[in-house]
Amino acid sequence: MPVLGLKKLTLSVEEGVIEKARRYSQAHNTSISRLVTQFLARLPGRQKRRDSPTVRRLVGILSESADVAEYRRHLEEKHGR
Repeated sequence: MPVLGLKKLTLSVEEGVIEKARRYSQAHNTSISRLVTQFLARLPGRQKRRDSPTVRRLVGILSESADVAEYRRHLEEKHGR
């Protein structure tokens, strides 16, 4: 009996990728369907604004551990303030 809200999807995937997904899903006690669902759920939604090409190139290059205060101090030392 299918779960409400779920829909069947047929995909064509390389055999090696399928085997890798099977091994991964077994090792992590999950299913390939759940892996695909989680991947697709993380895809970005439709952007409300269009970023410039420069902004698109820069998005994601700063690590999440970057310290804004430390960077400001660096800029002040470099450019004087």
